[in-house]
Amino acid sequence: MSKAGTWIKMFVVGTVICVGGPALVQAIRPTDEELFKRYNPELQRRSLEEGDRRAQEFDDYVNRLKQWSKSDKSIWIAAQEQQEQMRTQAAVQRGQAKDEAKAQREEMRKELLGEK
Repeated sequence: MSKAGTWIKMFVVGTVICVGGPALVQAIRPTDEELFKRYNPELQRRSLEEGDRRAQEFDDYVNRLKQWSKSDKSIWIAAQEQQEQMRTQAAVQRGQAKDEAKAQREEMRKELLGEK
């Protein structure tokens, strides 16, 4: 076979692979509805119940990514800083809750002992 024939054959094979492969995957991949119908009834019910919550979580995540991308810093650094802020806020809230619980216990102890 001549060089031109080899080039044509390789071009045809490459085209079949590049076009046919994704077309085959698209043809055999099930749609979301088909996958949902394959779920057992318990999973279908749970999926319907949690769908809105998961969509909201995803929207929140995308909004946080947009917020982080507006910063001059890297997204990873901005995310780390926000996590640190959340941790410190949680620690402060835990400390306040401990203080309130301690004050409440002390007040209850005083009431029981009649010190008021």
